[in-house]
Amino acid sequence: MSRLALASALGLGIGAALLLGQLRWFRRAPLTQRLAPYLPGGSALPGARPDAGSWSAVLGPWARTTGARLSRLLGVEEDLSLRLRRLHADVDATSFRLRQLGWSALAFGCGTVLAAAATPPLPIAALLTVGTGALAFLVVEHRLSTASARRQERLFRELPVICEQLGMLLRAGYSLGAALDRLARRTSGVCAEDLRHVTGRIRQGLDEAAALREWADVAAVPALHRVVGVLALNRQAGDLGRLIGEEARSIRRDAHRTLVEAMERRAQQVWIPVTVATLVPGAILLAIPFAEALRLFSET
Repeated sequence: MSRLALASALGLGIGAALLLGQLRWFRRAPLTQRLAPYLPGGSALPGARPDAGSWSAVLGPWARTTGARLSRLLGVEEDLSLRLRRLHADVDATSFRLRQLGWSALAFGCGTVLAAAATPPLPIAALLTVGTGALAFLVVEHRLSTASARRQERLFRELPVICEQLGMLLRAGYSLGAALDRLARRTSGVCAEDLRHVTGRIRQGLDEAAALREWADVAAVPALHRVVGVLALNRQAGDLGRLIGEEARSIRRDAHRTLVEAMERRAQQVWIPVTVATLVPGAILLAIPFAEALRLFSET
C-alpha cells in the first residue's frame, strides 16, 4: 500500500511539474533569454523573448509587416527598430507593433459599438469604425516619432558642451576611451545616456571608432556624424582636442542659426491671425456693396 501511495505521489508530482512547466511565471527562462538584457540586439535572438511560444509569436510577424506598411502609408519612412534603439526602449519592434495594433483594434471595437448604438448614416458610421482605428494607430505612431525627434533635438543642443568637455579631457592627457568613460559617468542628459551605451559596447570588445559610428547611425544627427568623423582620427591626429574644440564651435554656430530661424518663423506666424482677422471683415464689407450692385444690375 505504501509503495502504491509513493508511486502515485511520484506520478502526481511529475504530472504537476509538467503542467506547471507550461506556465511562463513558473518555468525557468532559457540562457539566451537571461543574457538578452546585457547584449545589444539580444532581443532579436531566437528564443530570447519570454513569449516565444505564445500567440504573440504567431501574430508578431504579421503585426510587424502590417504596421510597417501602414506607417509608410502615413508618411513615416524611418525604421521602427532604429527609433526604438534611439530612445533606448525596453520593447522590440514586434512587441511595439502588437501593442499598437491592439490599441487600434480596441478603438475600432469602441467605434463599432458606438455606431451600432447610435445608428448614424453610412459615411458617419464608416468614420466612427475605420476612422477611430486609424486614429489610434496614428496617435501611437505620432507619439513615437515625436519622442524620437525631441531626443535628436536635445542631443544636437547638448553636443557642443560634450565636445568641449571631451576636447578639454583629451588636451589634459586622457585617452579617447578614458575621456568617453569619464563623460558617461560624470555628466547627465541624452548624450551621457548614449555615451554609457557606447562605453558598454567598447567594453564588450567593439572598437572605439566602430562604437561611435554605431551611435551616430542610430542617432541620425548630421552634427554627430561630423564629430565621429573627427574622433575616428584618434590614432592619426596629433592634436585631437583642438579639432574637437573647433567642431564644437561649428556646432554652436549651427545651433545658433537654427534658433534664429525658429525665432523668425514664429515671428512670421504671429501675423497669420492678424492677417486673417483683418482680411475677413474687409472681405465682408466689400462683398455687401458688390452683391447690392449685382442685384441692381439684374433688376435693370
